[in-house]
Amino acid sequence: MTTHAVSPASTARLGRVVRILGIFVAAAGLIMTIAGAATWFTVQGQLADEKITVSEDAGWLAGDEINGPFSAYQEAQVIEKHALAASGGKTYAELDKADPKRETVMNGSFLRASLFTSVVSFGVATMAAGVGVLLALVGYALFLVSRQLSALGTTEA
Repeated sequence: MTTHAVSPASTARLGRVVRILGIFVAAAGLIMTIAGAATWFTVQGQLADEKITVSEDAGWLAGDEINGPFSAYQEAQVIEKHALAASGGKTYAELDKADPKRETVMNGSFLRASLFTSVVSFGVATMAAGVGVLLALVGYALFLVSRQLSALGTTEA
């Protein structure tokens, strides 16, 4: 088995590279965490500004203000239930073009799509913040490794 000697200078240089990488990864993580939180609170504020509440005939969260992913999803489900009841169980695409119920079902579809968009936005914001925290931790770990490499480089000299 052959061993390769690593010079103190190359160990110190590697420590600097790892430190810079750690700082960049941690900074990217912090930026993603902040962006995810900002997105969450922006969507939450926009929904709350509409002053919509979950319908009383909802399976759960009835009467709650729609300002989060669960209440938005629940109201989308209720809108679907109401639209199907109004159309005799038919979707927008299934209704005849001359059917007067088609506009009501179309409006229900638009409202559901808007609510589902907010649900997806909450999910993306949560994912971005979660990945950001993970990246920040990885960056910090790289920074700690760089300190060990730098210490090795100075003790070997």
